[in-house]
Amino acid sequence: MTATIQHWIGGAATAGASTRTSPVWNPATGQQQADLLLAEASDVDAAVQAASTAFESWSQSSFSARTKVLFAFRELMNRRAGELAQAITDEHGKVLSDAAGEVQRGIEVIEFACGIPQLLKGEYSDQVSTDVDSYTFRQPLGVCAGITPFNFPAMVPMWMFPVAIACGNTFVLKPSERDPSTSLLMAEMWADAGLPDGVFNVVQGDKVAVDALLDHPDVAAVSFVGSTPIAKYVHERATANGKRVQALGGAKNHAIVLPDADMDFAAQHLAAAAFGSAGERCMAISAAVTVGSAAEQLMQHVEREARAVKVGPGRDPSSQMGPIVTRESRDRIVGLIDAGEQQGADVLVDGRGLVVSGHEDGFFVGPTVIDRVTTDMDCYTNEIFGPVLSVLRADTVEGAIDLINANPYGNGTAVFTNSGGAARAFVRGVKVGMVGVNVPVPVPMAYHSFGGWKDSLFGEHHVHGPDGIRFYTRGKAVTVRWPHSDTPSGASLDFPSSQ
Repeated sequence: MTATIQHWIGGAATAGASTRTSPVWNPATGQQQADLLLAEASDVDAAVQAASTAFESWSQSSFSARTKVLFAFRELMNRRAGELAQAITDEHGKVLSDAAGEVQRGIEVIEFACGIPQLLKGEYSDQVSTDVDSYTFRQPLGVCAGITPFNFPAMVPMWMFPVAIACGNTFVLKPSERDPSTSLLMAEMWADAGLPDGVFNVVQGDKVAVDALLDHPDVAAVSFVGSTPIAKYVHERATANGKRVQALGGAKNHAIVLPDADMDFAAQHLAAAAFGSAGERCMAISAAVTVGSAAEQLMQHVEREARAVKVGPGRDPSSQMGPIVTRESRDRIVGLIDAGEQQGADVLVDGRGLVVSGHEDGFFVGPTVIDRVTTDMDCYTNEIFGPVLSVLRADTVEGAIDLINANPYGNGTAVFTNSGGAARAFVRGVKVGMVGVNVPVPVPMAYHSFGGWKDSLFGEHHVHGPDGIRFYTRGKAVTVRWPHSDTPSGASLDFPSSQ
């Protein structure tokens, strides 16, 4: 019998009013392993109401009370990190070591949020006018919602809810229906850490749940990570309903390789960035742009690295890359490789048709390298989100930068070079939000903020770090006078000014 995955509302697991279900697969075996309950609008309303009730007391709690819970949650996350990684691997497919790395990066955001007393310090100005002082502070928004993708079922939600909760908000998480179990494990850990009931809630579901969150009048802010079309939809619908929104969209991350780069080093890191987590990362390098003579030097190294990747089930310690999350995603990736070949590209390393012994029904695509790609090919214009590296050619650094800047996405990018001047020109000239120099996956640490430009971000704020604090709070400025009985009031019909 398959398990049934429920919601978490008001401090307890619940089936709510859900009658619809969706299958949850094991990508390595191709077998269904659970039924997921899909929330109705009434389930979302129950979660929001629980969060609204909890906000009244949680928003007034002391920093000491909040940090006590946050530190306890951090310790539980560290203690149960292996359990979380296994849940991720079984539903997403990524190898255990990669899943463990995802959990660790999420824990780093919790550690950042543990510093909330320092992060929410206001400003104070004495004697801005005679006997008048002024100060500022920030207050929480209310009920915040997170709508998160399948590719990082632990890390991406932890970009959001530790910061939101530390700031005094309450939270409703709608995780991906493809790998939902991690969210419930984290809900249990929050409860064990002493978080009051209703501060953190989980509603499983599909578009019904998403729309209910976007439309609910008691949801103050929405954080989203996913594809660009859905990010646009979330941003437009939620802002139309008066909500604060940060919506991170898709990516087409490029890495340029200059002739002076260490080709072996560049090839190793390109392969890791393109094929890690089967390419199902919003920061994966999916396009390499060779500059000048770098192409012929680089390709033999890239081909060697791609062919050396060990593909297998995520639970196998010898596997370096696991399966694709669903059968439909696998078939879509194969279709885009087919299109590249039909449109004239050279499939240098072909991962189509890969069969893993003992896991013949798994959703596998092997590392794939497509050479001589042009910007009008489907394998370039689409976000493949699979283990496919497309290789394009440019004559100059300026031409490579222009190619990247012409792309509608602006999430992450990188340059491989030993020239400081070329690297500086690239960093300053490329229109992308996160840039790496000899670092192909430049994901900022928790104390910086994560976010792209152009069609990779809708809304003003990036996630976690300083932008996360600003997003989940709003500022208040206070001007104070304590008049003395023996001094004039200073009242005037003129506009107030300092004296």
